Amino acid sequence: MDTIWRPDLLDTPGPKYKAVMEAIRARIASNHLKNGEKLPPVRDLAWKLGITPGTVARAYTLLTDDGTLRAEVGRGTFVATPDPKTPLWTDIPLEVDSATHNSEYQPYQVNLFSPHLPSVGQATLIRTLLAEVAADPPSGMMHYPTRSGAAPAREAAKAWLSSAPLGSFSADDIVLSHGGQNAIMLIFQALLRGRRPAVLVEDLAYPGFRRAAELLRADVIPVAMDEHGVMPDALEAAIKAHDAQVFCTSPEVHNPTCGFTPEARRAELVEVIRRHDLSILEDDCYRLGAAQAPSYRMLAPERSWYISSISKSVTPALRLGIAVAPKGQAAVLRRTAEYSFFGLATPMTDLAAKLLIHPDLAPMMQRARDEIGAYVHCAVNVLGSYDLEWRSDVPFLWLRLPEGWRAGAFVQAAEAQGVRIRAAEEYACRDARAPHAVRFAVNAGVGIESYERALVRLRDLLNNPPESIGV
Repeated sequence: MDTIWRPDLLDTPGPKYKAVMEAIRARIASNHLKNGEKLPPVRDLAWKLGITPGTVARAYTLLTDDGTLRAEVGRGTFVATPDPKTPLWTDIPLEVDSATHNSEYQPYQVNLFSPHLPSVGQATLIRTLLAEVAADPPSGMMHYPTRSGAAPAREAAKAWLSSAPLGSFSADDIVLSHGGQNAIMLIFQALLRGRRPAVLVEDLAYPGFRRAAELLRADVIPVAMDEHGVMPDALEAAIKAHDAQVFCTSPEVHNPTCGFTPEARRAELVEVIRRHDLSILEDDCYRLGAAQAPSYRMLAPERSWYISSISKSVTPALRLGIAVAPKGQAAVLRRTAEYSFFGLATPMTDLAAKLLIHPDLAPMMQRARDEIGAYVHCAVNVLGSYDLEWRSDVPFLWLRLPEGWRAGAFVQAAEAQGVRIRAAEEYACRDARAPHAVRFAVNAGVGIESYERALVRLRDLLNNPPESIGV
């Protein structure tokens, strides 16, 4: 065994952990490592190769996740033995933060950068439905997508949106997109005109608004907010100062602050927007529970564009977004989508038609919400003594940093402790001042104990700000 582990196996370009992974795969393929054979302990192999234990542990973890290796607590790591009775798929967590090979070492980051849903059966359901689609595709497999062929999927999307207070709309008002971000881009393409149009966004806003606008050479203008959302006077001033054409907002779940815009404020903003003839783009992708107020499409149906997706409630893997056009404007949105990509792939629309109305989906989504709530409450228990904004049905939290910490420095310090989070600067426009705050997400792909340990590391940092940073 010892003779196959030589430092020269790392003489390849790229990260060392990838070189270790490829070396192990090559030795399995050449039968130098046989099914069921035990690999060296992390620290022993690291010493033989002249690299850090973290590098070896990361390679072992990734190979365990993809089924190449098998880890047994207290026994070690082994070459996985294929079991013909076992399905070829498993639900694999996005991240793990500890090496099962050595309880003292935690080499792999806990990714709190973006939310990760718990696996509560939706993957199995999707696989089952994909098999049904593959066996008997309703739309066939030899034709371009058509509007009529996607009609069952749009009807299913309408049913899936039944919990959203959208007012009167039909399946013909819906356009399916490649995720919520693609829906934003389609709406901008349908709306924006002129050489330098302006897009208005909340002072802190989902970065996808800014990125889509910049791709279309639009100016992005932040609008001041208070605890209830964008302020009507600030919105009116921004409209007058710029060639503003659309106001982008997330009123039900404000990203990143967890805020909510009450109905009275929405009505005030609609009054300003109607006075200046703007459009509204409402992003509702993060709402997991019941809506607390009427959507802008209900309040101003003639000018409000609504988007949602299944990424935060079912899975982000399918990239299925839903855009609902204002009354009388569905044709321009359909045309934009058809000119861009003809339509979603027919297997995807066939899958959507089955998935979105499947009787098992709603209970799964409720279980996912319950589990997300448990992670949120875990975070509150650990960090609740700090200035923390949270909601039990929102898969991220907003933390205002104490004196002594700036957001960029805190993010770097957290990453050095193996925890990835986002600084407030990522949600602000390029020239705007951002608060000293961070957003961290629920990652239900790791066990709640691992999640809690990551939060304890954040708390330790908060308790010990660096002396070099002024207040």
